[in-house]
Amino acid sequence: MFRLLSLYLILLSTLADASELFSIETEPELGGINTESMADLCVVAGGALDYLNKGSAYDPDVIQAGVVARFDMNLARVKRTLSFVCQVIGEDELAQRQSRLGDPAFIKRHFEIIRWRPNKSQSQLYSKNKPLLQNIPDSNILLTKYYIKLAQGSVEQSRAHPHALYALPADEQGMSLEQADQNKISLIRYKLTKQQVLSGLLERKSLAKPLVWLSRDDLEDTLMQGTVKVTIDDNPVFYNVHRNNGRPYMRNVKKRDQHRYWYFKQTTSILGYGKDADYKIPIKPYVTVAGDLKHLGLGKLILLTANGESRLTVLADTGGAFENNQYQLDYLGGFFKNWDDYISVYRNFPDYFEARILMVK
Repeated sequence: MFRLLSLYLILLSTLADASELFSIETEPELGGINTESMADLCVVAGGALDYLNKGSAYDPDVIQAGVVARFDMNLARVKRTLSFVCQVIGEDELAQRQSRLGDPAFIKRHFEIIRWRPNKSQSQLYSKNKPLLQNIPDSNILLTKYYIKLAQGSVEQSRAHPHALYALPADEQGMSLEQADQNKISLIRYKLTKQQVLSGLLERKSLAKPLVWLSRDDLEDTLMQGTVKVTIDDNPVFYNVHRNNGRPYMRNVKKRDQHRYWYFKQTTSILGYGKDADYKIPIKPYVTVAGDLKHLGLGKLILLTANGESRLTVLADTGGAFENNQYQLDYLGGFFKNWDDYISVYRNFPDYFEARILMVK
């Protein structure tokens, strides 16, 4: 009974906090806005807009107004915001001058600004032994960083490259996501655990085609990051997650011990969110963030500010860690071999940012 009461109090606290997390700001302090990747910002905004234009019936969980609906803002306004961003960037490029999106006065004049403060009741549920969660300020969200994995691969299995990225098993090839969902009970993908796949079961029984062979460390990083750029005989190839085995991501479990396993698909670029590999949003480093799409809604233009500098990003990706997560975003920071490589570049990058959702007036 006491445990149930504690959970109930936590739920009440979370709901109470949620009502205070988002508020309209009229005179925010934005700092200087970085405009080095404006063309890429338009690419991501355009891709998110294309996905939203598929209509709510296609993917109702994320093609919706999200949190801004509480301010009487709808999905049409979200789409107008993304269109406006590309319009401004295009006009500024034609004029061969710095983008007006780098001018705080322009931002205040043309956008409604919604301040987002973190839901610390949620973060505390996962904060044991995690200083970044324990130290989230009241006014700033946690900004973690993800990257596009760089790996060396082989077309054949070897001692250095013993583990494969697999395409969908043969019994699912050609199935739409809807068809696959209707056949969950019989599909190989749902029957096999990550550990069974790593044991080589798929290869021994010719159940799925290996796309490329990697080291164990590179495989684990790739499963976590979702996208990998593999160099094979000096040729770069992109692979992106396709469908998983239905196991949930566990926030307090190390990556090697996770039960979720992803099957992959070869792609031509970096891809963000999409309910299936047939249609995903092209994304770019430095202008893309991942987050809780079900709560925030896909395609939000988000301004992040720390240490007197701001950067514009588009919410165009997600991950298992963002289910019921209104205290964090994940920033796409570029291409790296591993976290040590990444940390050497981003050692002094802030962990906490002021976050603002921008909606065109």
